[in-house]
Amino acid sequence: MREVVRYRSIRGYDYRHVWVVGDLHGRYQQLKQQLIARKFDERCDLLIAVGDLIDRGTDSAACLALLDAPWFISVAGNHECMAYAALQGESSDHWRNNRGDWYFELSPIHRHSIDRLLHLSWSLPHVLEVNAQTRLYVIAHADYPSARYDLGLPVNVDNIVWGRRRLQRAQSGDYRRIEGADRFIFGHTPLKKVCAYANQIYLDTGAVYGGPLSMVRLR
Repeated sequence: MREVVRYRSIRGYDYRHVWVVGDLHGRYQQLKQQLIARKFDERCDLLIAVGDLIDRGTDSAACLALLDAPWFISVAGNHECMAYAALQGESSDHWRNNRGDWYFELSPIHRHSIDRLLHLSWSLPHVLEVNAQTRLYVIAHADYPSARYDLGLPVNVDNIVWGRRRLQRAQSGDYRRIEGADRFIFGHTPLKKVCAYANQIYLDTGAVYGGPLSMVRLR
């Protein structure tokens, strides 16, 4: 059975500022530095992540623990999906081969607390809609695989968390606007800089590979 897309809609105007951050991949200290530089206020601001909180970097556990913070929301990334599949009894090889080995090196006690967070990650939306009054933003990990956005539209989950076809077309000069919202923000593919094509922004600038951890403010 094909997985059902999880959508969530929030009111961005309930917050002073709404920020979106690219793929964290365990770069917790780098995130803290970025939040300090932007004078992020946990009491009245919101941080949205494009997914892939874990793997590759040095502090996956701390990034995953952000899911408990009331000022933080993430969409599901492909790395969270691989982790949860392994916890559900599927082969862990795919996750291990994508730098999920940190989990298997944890002590049993520490692993128990991480299991709770990984199970929590399975409730993350695949698609997050942010109503900022004057603009409608849509955040997903890799792509929104449709020519038109609609809250609740049944689209392919694998393409949401793994897809690169739209970006590859855009890089070759074939820009295709997605109707139904003003801006779409994706991560997943590490780029040298934040790139904008049509009404899509690609925010992963390879922080875990030595690049900057990029953020964009919606409000």
